[in-house]
Amino acid sequence: MEKAWLNSYPADVPAEINPDQYRNLLDLFEQSCQKYADQVAFINMGAVLTYRRVEEQSRAFAAYLQNDLKLQKGDRVAIMMPNLLQYPVALLGVLRAGMVAVNVNPLYTPRELKHQLCDAGAKAIVLVTNFGQSLQQIVDDTPVEHVILTKIGDHLSAPKRTVVNFVVQYVKKMVPKYHLPYAISMRKALSRGRRMQYVKPSIASEDIAILQYTGGTTGVAKGAMLTHRSLISNMLQANAHFGGILKDGEELVVTPLPLYHVFANTVNLLLFLKLGGQNLLITNPRDMASFISDLKKYPFTALTGVNTLFNGLLNQDEFKNANFSEFKLTIGGGMAVQRAVAEKWKQVTGIPLIEGYGLTECSPVAAAGTYNQQEYTGAIGLPLPSTDMRAVDEAGEPLPQGEVGELQVRGPQVMKGYWQRPEETAKVMTGEGWLYTGDIGYMDEKGQFFIVDRKKDMILVSGFNVFPNEVEDVVASHPKVLEVAAVGVPHEVSGELVKVFVVAKDPTLTDKEVIAHCRKELTGYKVPKLVEFRDELPKTNVGKILRRELREEELKKA
Repeated sequence: MEKAWLNSYPADVPAEINPDQYRNLLDLFEQSCQKYADQVAFINMGAVLTYRRVEEQSRAFAAYLQNDLKLQKGDRVAIMMPNLLQYPVALLGVLRAGMVAVNVNPLYTPRELKHQLCDAGAKAIVLVTNFGQSLQQIVDDTPVEHVILTKIGDHLSAPKRTVVNFVVQYVKKMVPKYHLPYAISMRKALSRGRRMQYVKPSIASEDIAILQYTGGTTGVAKGAMLTHRSLISNMLQANAHFGGILKDGEELVVTPLPLYHVFANTVNLLLFLKLGGQNLLITNPRDMASFISDLKKYPFTALTGVNTLFNGLLNQDEFKNANFSEFKLTIGGGMAVQRAVAEKWKQVTGIPLIEGYGLTECSPVAAAGTYNQQEYTGAIGLPLPSTDMRAVDEAGEPLPQGEVGELQVRGPQVMKGYWQRPEETAKVMTGEGWLYTGDIGYMDEKGQFFIVDRKKDMILVSGFNVFPNEVEDVVASHPKVLEVAAVGVPHEVSGELVKVFVVAKDPTLTDKEVIAHCRKELTGYKVPKLVEFRDELPKTNVGKILRRELREEELKKA
């Protein structure tokens, strides 16, 4: 196939990467620890872990899993915690023990947690005590045999550890009572592991490294099998794509997105481990005052996030006082980046907001803007090195440049399939290795791809397709609008009408103003007929607006 995007790559970005540069993630990690041993790897709540300490602690944790718990290669170990120093220790320990990590959203309800633990067949779970009560309610109905608990402050120095844990439990009352009598503390597990022998397992590149669950907002959550090779490939692809401005041993990346989310896991954790970078872990990005305090304190060079996070920062007066002295790279993913947000981001920080595109099944990045772009383009960018993309019709036949169809992706970063769901895998993967993304889009003459929207979110008004992203982009450009979501609502004449849910920045904003603003920018059938103001919009744990919930509310009214 013709790869028009290669002509748009910066001169130093290669067409291909070598996905077999490392045998597995263990080799990648060990090489970085050897090369950058005494440099800081992770920062959280003022505490640091050097590469040497991460190596020592993850080796102790791996030894504990192998010896004390007698877990075997390939066993699944769930990790349920926010961004803390304990997370990389646990994840890397699980992988170094030859086991499969299962990332779990700490905000799951007991029902959702039970489904994931049972579906994955997890034999052990590492979690923060804040969520012990959720586990207690369902643990007896799961395959989990071992529970390892950690408190939020456990990896801080002794005086601070005591204070933080006391405040979290007794002042802020963030730890509901739980009863898990057979649990062991992670601190004790590490202490035991240090006295045990660690045996490095033999790991093939196609062995599963992480089960990353997806589809929870559209149906039953499925575990995407991400292999050592697919994760290494995506890390190397991101490195090649952005490598023109990323220097070994010199970067400090800010990580407000949770590391249990695949975007942060690959781009922030794995990529900056390879680079010998420092990773500033933000435990609670919704605490904007604390978040911005860290942005003032540390001379960060890179920041990743989602549109709602960037928008939230821009609406804090103190953000303009962040330490932008070394800042050079912003990547937005997880949802569409809006023009109004991207343009204001450039104005405030001086750095362009580069949009990336991907999905869990791609480990996750498939395309992104180039590191040298300066302005918002509205595109999701160019396919990464060693990645093929195309738009296809309903029969799966490739469409010519400029024609809109469902996007497909092929490359070494694509998952092995869905865990124990061959029928679901067959629905999205072809025999030639193409993955159906469920996104509708097209490619222009420069090889840039544009998303018009999610297939299932499309609004049909009198036979005309309306893409919510386009409507939202226009509404978001109104100076009195903070956030917006557009959905289709049933209508007896036109089939559906466009309705927008708006969080106002200025309380004087009216529905008439919103509609008048849209009339200037949109064809008649795309203009919202209904406007509802909300104090907040429903979102996933990483800040992605849940149109589905809003649409379901409207269907119940119909």
